Amino acid sequence: MELKTEKIKKIEKVPYKGYLYNLTTESGNLIVNGILVKNSGGLGTPAYERLIPGMIHKANGGVLFIDEIAILPIEAQQELLTAMQEKKYPIKGQSERSSGSTTISEPAPTDFILVAAGNIETIKKMHPALRSRIRGYGYEVYMNVEMDDNQENRNKIALFVAQEVAKDKKIPSFTKPAVQEIINEAKKRSNSAGKLSLRLRELGGLIRAAGDLAKDQGLNIVDKKQILDAKKLARTLEQQIADRYIENKKKYNIIMTKGQQVGRVNGLAVLGDRTAFSGIVLPIESEVTVGGRKSDFIATGKLGTIAKEAVKNVSAIILKFFGEDIKEKHDIYIQFLQTSEGVEGDSASIAVATAIISAFKGIPIRQDTAMTGSLSIRGEVLAVGGVTAKVEAAIEAGIKRVIIPQANMQDLTLSKEDQKKITIIPASNVQDVLKEALVWKGHEKIRNKILK
Repeated sequence: MELKTEKIKKIEKVPYKGYLYNLTTESGNLIVNGILVKNSGGLGTPAYERLIPGMIHKANGGVLFIDEIAILPIEAQQELLTAMQEKKYPIKGQSERSSGSTTISEPAPTDFILVAAGNIETIKKMHPALRSRIRGYGYEVYMNVEMDDNQENRNKIALFVAQEVAKDKKIPSFTKPAVQEIINEAKKRSNSAGKLSLRLRELGGLIRAAGDLAKDQGLNIVDKKQILDAKKLARTLEQQIADRYIENKKKYNIIMTKGQQVGRVNGLAVLGDRTAFSGIVLPIESEVTVGGRKSDFIATGKLGTIAKEAVKNVSAIILKFFGEDIKEKHDIYIQFLQTSEGVEGDSASIAVATAIISAFKGIPIRQDTAMTGSLSIRGEVLAVGGVTAKVEAAIEAGIKRVIIPQANMQDLTLSKEDQKKITIIPASNVQDVLKEALVWKGHEKIRNKILK
């Protein structure tokens, strides 16, 4: 068997005081007293440095960031806790330096600051002892999803646009009107008056989509038109579902936008969660019949709980207006048309109330009108979420009038083009809703009772 040896290319002899012999070999190894050489398998190398250290070891003396910490298995969270408490932990595993065998070193330093991120829903999945240590020796911070709409923060959004362009390296620069449109989008997506959204990942996607459109069109700059076009193309899954929903409902006349009908109203709802949602038109029908000894309430569309709450409230309102207990001798039916996927929240309350009162008294409802709002037991119309997305859904469906809570008027962010397509009617109480939604011709006596 032939043995391969390394040839010493250079030997340099220097005075001993403060110096030593430096040997440079063909393999590139540099042997220097106390200095970590290129190949860490040399003489005097600590055992743990012959392995590949993990992130907890690389973070020693610094910061370790873990995103979605609750996704870590409980066993891994326990080991993380041990490393934090003991400030040292063995390096385990295999590497090309361990000849393929599983090895474990002596405990290596793991003195770091932990920064972890996660969602509220995942807190329950965290190891209790790990979370206890975070609370005991650090901070739990609920991050903002929005920031104040002021010039300083608008400048930060503009800087974010520039950073995304620089990071992408392929898309063109943005004009001032294009940046302003991104700021407008941040304002709209915040869903709150005087706020800008911090959902920067979604805004970044819009920026890149607009940049790709400009590049495909051979432009060397991104203008407002590319932003508007990108919003139509780069729609979220929730928006695409909402588009398909409205398209199918209009195709089969499920959504009515003209005429008048008793017991039928266009409600508004949203699909998705707070971080990503889209508005939909939610047709609701009601029928009130004379029941037997025991009245009944039937709701379909996976919205029984929400509808029952609305019925309780509207029962009190009918008793107040007409002196009749609708639950005593009547069966009340509510149908959320073709809504098997279900809708959360109570923003359909005023729509349910309007449909029931219409069916109970035989008063038609305007079908060119949609509505959203929560209803209190005293007949007050309370604010709801996603009002801009809901109004945009109404516009897409061809509806001409929308009733929203007075408190939500400040949250509404529509483009100038959309403002021309829709009439917004603010409502503070159920009387405001009924006044605008019902067709009162021939029912003036009832109108006078309600609106007195």
